Amino acid sequence: MGVPLIQAYRVGRYIATQRLRGVKRYPLVLMLEPLFQCNLACAGCGKIDYPKEILQKRLGVEEALRAVDECGAPMVSIPGGEPLIHKEMPQLVAGIVARKRFVYLCTNAILLPKHMHEYEPSPYLTFSIHLDGSRERHDESVCQEGVFDKAVAAIRMARERGFRVTVNCTLFSGENPDHVAEFFDEAMSLGVEGITVSPGYSYQHAPRQDVFLGRSSSRNLFREIFKRQRLPKQGGGGRRRWSFNHSSLFLDFLAGNQDYQCTPWSTPTFNIFGWQRPCYLLTDEGHADSFRALMDETDWDAYGVGRNPACDNCMAHCGFEGTAVNDAFSHPLKALWVSIRGPRTEGPLAPNPPITYKDRPAPTVATVPVSAIARSAREREVARVD
Repeated sequence: MGVPLIQAYRVGRYIATQRLRGVKRYPLVLMLEPLFQCNLACAGCGKIDYPKEILQKRLGVEEALRAVDECGAPMVSIPGGEPLIHKEMPQLVAGIVARKRFVYLCTNAILLPKHMHEYEPSPYLTFSIHLDGSRERHDESVCQEGVFDKAVAAIRMARERGFRVTVNCTLFSGENPDHVAEFFDEAMSLGVEGITVSPGYSYQHAPRQDVFLGRSSSRNLFREIFKRQRLPKQGGGGRRRWSFNHSSLFLDFLAGNQDYQCTPWSTPTFNIFGWQRPCYLLTDEGHADSFRALMDETDWDAYGVGRNPACDNCMAHCGFEGTAVNDAFSHPLKALWVSIRGPRTEGPLAPNPPITYKDRPAPTVATVPVSAIARSAREREVARVD
């Protein structure tokens, strides 16, 4: 696994404490979105479909750190938009590191060489660099040529300066398992500590809707990819050795061997609008005024595979990694066995959760027009226009 021992120990201790206290729902990773603005317009992204007045807003450092404290999760992921556009990002990251929370700064790496000197290497800081495949595949995904080469150069620079680096890879329709395997080989050769991988979620507002994988396609694709992990590298060189920034049971879930349900509260999201219900991926379900209100007042049973049409094809790590980690704590021998043998790539697929939303009334959603949300954000002075 591509997770250092200190992180595995601290996160494991946190989970054990929550379980001993009998806490049913607890956060594992805070998704902290300090802005939506980006310097790319990727085909599968639904985070930049806002008017200019929203894209210019920033979450202030003090407000963001209050959210970190309020949530209490041991890990913080900072996606976007592109976080390095935020002028106060170094101060925000330093504040999270000072709290000894493990922060993953997610970036397309275009601006990273320019800003890398503003950060200090730390076991609590990881640059999570977006790469969706080899040069041609990645540049096609981000709709701009040359981005892959810039990201690879930034990875090499960050590793030379002693930073932790992971690769964040989203897979879309039309993936070739052989090409994905070769890309994983290439990513590991760069010296990254692990790969975060997930099938793309079909954002309602994404520019293209033909790029997303269905649930069955995702499972079959990952089985084919994991089959190739057991084969020699192209041109020889021994067995492939890939490190993933995931639990073994989540990888087994991707291969269709675990019948998990989503646990969206394990990855709560805080952004310029507040605490987003119910998760990082669903953007039109309203917001809570506090973390406690998010946890206590959200109708969690209204979300998940078979519970909500918007969730049926989702297999993203932000929804299911928490489920897998909880299962590992409940069944450590199963997790150990899967870790040793790797994901199963043959045999029957685990059943999908049953569809129940046809039998229950549609949830009442506090959907607010973007213009109203913008006014609310201004009134609360959560964000600041540069």
